[in-house]
Amino acid sequence: MQGFFKKLYMTGDFWGGLAAMLVALPAAIAFGVTIYSAIAPSHAALGALAGIIGATVIGLIASTLGGTDRLISAPCAPAAAVLSAFAIELTRQGVPEGNIILMLLMLGILAGLFQVLFGMVGIGRLIKYIPYPVVSGYLTGVGLIIIGSQINKLLGVDGTTHWFHAIVSPWLWDWRAVAVGGATILAMSLGPSLTRKLPGTIIGIIVGITTYFVLAAQDARLFEVTGNPLIIGALGASGDGYLSSITSRWGEIGDLRLSQIAALLGSALTLAVLLSIDTLKTCVVLDQMTRSQHDPNRELVAQGIANVASSSVGGIPGAGTMGATLVNLSSGATTRASGLVEGISALVFALLLSSFIAWIPVATLAGILIVVGLRMIDREPLRFIQSPATVFDFGVVVTVVLVALSIGLIAASAVGVAMAILLFLREQIGGSVVRHKFYVNQMSSNWHRPESETRILEQKGDQAVIFELQGSLFFGTTQQLYAQLDPEIKTRSFIILDMKRVQSVDVTAAHLLRQVRNSLAERKALLLLSNVRENLPNGRNLREFLEQTGVTEDENSVRLFNELDSAIEWVEDRLLGEEEKAQIETEVALQLSEMELFRNRKDETLADLESRLDKRIYAAGETIYARGEPGDALYLIRRGSVRIFAPLGAGRTRHIATFGRGDFFGGLAFLDGRPRGNDAIAGTETEFYVLSLEQFNILADEHKKLAFTLLTAISRSLALRLRHADTEIAMLQEY
Repeated sequence: MQGFFKKLYMTGDFWGGLAAMLVALPAAIAFGVTIYSAIAPSHAALGALAGIIGATVIGLIASTLGGTDRLISAPCAPAAAVLSAFAIELTRQGVPEGNIILMLLMLGILAGLFQVLFGMVGIGRLIKYIPYPVVSGYLTGVGLIIIGSQINKLLGVDGTTHWFHAIVSPWLWDWRAVAVGGATILAMSLGPSLTRKLPGTIIGIIVGITTYFVLAAQDARLFEVTGNPLIIGALGASGDGYLSSITSRWGEIGDLRLSQIAALLGSALTLAVLLSIDTLKTCVVLDQMTRSQHDPNRELVAQGIANVASSSVGGIPGAGTMGATLVNLSSGATTRASGLVEGISALVFALLLSSFIAWIPVATLAGILIVVGLRMIDREPLRFIQSPATVFDFGVVVTVVLVALSIGLIAASAVGVAMAILLFLREQIGGSVVRHKFYVNQMSSNWHRPESETRILEQKGDQAVIFELQGSLFFGTTQQLYAQLDPEIKTRSFIILDMKRVQSVDVTAAHLLRQVRNSLAERKALLLLSNVRENLPNGRNLREFLEQTGVTEDENSVRLFNELDSAIEWVEDRLLGEEEKAQIETEVALQLSEMELFRNRKDETLADLESRLDKRIYAAGETIYARGEPGDALYLIRRGSVRIFAPLGAGRTRHIATFGRGDFFGGLAFLDGRPRGNDAIAGTETEFYVLSLEQFNILADEHKKLAFTLLTAISRSLALRLRHADTEIAMLQEY
């Protein structure tokens, strides 16, 4: 153990933790004084003690259980704002001071339990997704509340006077407090620009105490501790004092009624959310600066346990604090041990320097907190006013701030959640749920059809329209979707809705789909749904959901397909008049003379050609050729079908084409002599004529016209395919 501490002393963790303590401890004392002074000025010393206990307990437990290196946890501004506002409200209601203290401690315990719950159920990863305008409003509101709570202390005015009345009534000011607080604020503001060896908080305390004793030299009464409202006063921070304070708190907590504890749940939830945001925000910044990755759920559990422990022994709750953490990092800390150093050194300093802490002026702590509050005010949203696109976001910030100031942080949290929902709805409604819109004569299936059928589809393809949908289909976007579907419902025979990029579907959207289906059915038209997945990103089984909501109950007016290409192919067959495609097993293998390439050729010429062709049969799923193989053969399909797959990288492929009876494939590599660029797989049992390049060269010497005709036919077919591909690419670029 001695070796461990010696090693720790030699590392940056010791000095980083010590430097962080010099920032965290004075702030913790200030926060504690703020909270307990709201009950009565005589409780300032008890508040300072609560801040010290919080800095010690939270620093030790959060660093031990948390997983984020260099993070310093201590009492923080959001806790001071919520707890002081809570104490002020109870004081106004006439609740006895002892009960208020008990309820403050219980509030911290409940908030810690909520944080543990957040971490255990995985909410830690969700809190960071609260919209920036809402978080900005929270932070600014907390900062303004802190500033408002410190104005009376800064001016030396009685706590019962409203802060605005205190500002406009200079005759009520204690100019000694004003001088001390003003010097502290000035030192904290200018100190970092003069020296970086000492944190601004420490500089402010030194200057504030110095100013106080300069004034005390002119007034001997300021050298008295007892009954002096300008200083914290005696803490009673001896070992016996700590022990008696802790045991008395535990004894009194047991006297709280269940109804009183239940009444704290709303405030506790608000406090838990604020503390969690403060912690995770600090962790995110720390990750960015150190290129690390924290575990938000583990951190929330650790912070929650630390807050429960701190409040249980008379301390105030806290969170991962930005200022102390950055000081810790810049001082050379590398691990969680720096947090342990911060917690231990806070306790040691409090025990050894309790007499010194008693002389810290209340106005100095008020000045420190006012600077902290000013730094919490987020000025970034002021830019939102400059653009109409972000004015609503600015309105969200202002609304949260106003509610926090006029009603309270609990109401502000509720308003923040409501505004976050509005922000989400605005973005969802503002974007189009229709990604692309095509007609079947613009976007054909992967089935390569003969030229005669292609011409028919070009003429009749506008009877079928394809909508590629995206995003969330819910009550906020259904009207937008219906407005785009309505003109097509009245005129098209087939409407295809591709759900591949749909993230979620609610009951309102399902009702819309039923309306579309029924409207089409009245005209004997059909609704086709493709890419109806069993697992959406939100975990819902889309196929099952559509069935439960009645969308797919009428099989005669709606059809489901696994992929868009299958839906387009099905429509093409209907447009071509093929009500039911012939079963592959009953197909008769074509002869050469029956193939479009060789019609009207002399029998002896075809006989000579057939003698040079290989006849092959491949089973369904068998590889005909693979990417990279020599392209030395042309495949003529006598019966069956072949699917072509192009590589996407990382071992993945995509189905790009299907060839059927009477068609051919492999012509591109056959012409340019390069290796195969894709894979050919038999879709069903397939029978081929195979013309090798060697046999073609022999054929070209004996039947030049036949060879020329064959090359011309291949080139023409490839040209038609390329032309069609160009049209589809142009359509994709258009959208």
